[in-house]
Amino acid sequence: MPECSIIADHKSEERYSKLSLAYSTQEDHLRIEKAIAECTPLCSIEANIYGGAVTGDKRMITIEYHDDCDREGGAVFEKILNSLGIKECH
Repeated sequence: MPECSIIADHKSEERYSKLSLAYSTQEDHLRIEKAIAECTPLCSIEANIYGGAVTGDKRMITIEYHDDCDREGGAVFEKILNSLGIKECH
């Protein structure tokens, strides 16, 4: 399996967590959208999801959980990363 071309960045503190996924191709965009659609319903709180341009040909999709007292978002992020074949975050 080729190395994943999606770059993941994770940040968290107390009841907040964020996973940002940077990509360059339409294929990766569709893979990310599919993983988000499959995994975010597993959390009892609604995620804030947004995207935009980063630099050059890179774009990013970000998933955030606010007031995540039970840290459910972390499990969702793990499922998304596994689904995309991402081994580590930056």
